[in-house]
Amino acid sequence: MARTLLWGLPILAALSAGAEAACTRPEPPPPESKPAKPPLPQKPACLDAKEGCPGWEAYTYNDAVKAYNAQAQAYRPLAEAYVQKLNAYVKASSDYAQCEVKTLQ
Repeated sequence: MARTLLWGLPILAALSAGAEAACTRPEPPPPESKPAKPPLPQKPACLDAKEGCPGWEAYTYNDAVKAYNAQAQAYRPLAEAYVQKLNAYVKASSDYAQCEVKTLQ
């Protein structure tokens, strides 16, 4: 009977050690957190014409470009933050894979 306990003890120790070394699966950033790139302003057809655009249309397009540039400036840090989250997910995925490999050794 003492022999059964001795055999059971290492198995129990191995099982508990395996439970402690469980690998944590990484979570990707939620798709909803991906920022939307602002749309480019619609280019007026007269811009490519020989005569060019009338003043009001050129000014309107210029204002739309300025608004786009402001939106693009606000978009950039959001996009960079999302890229950082994706890179962290890639690293965590690599760490997870390495952890799983170690559990097989």
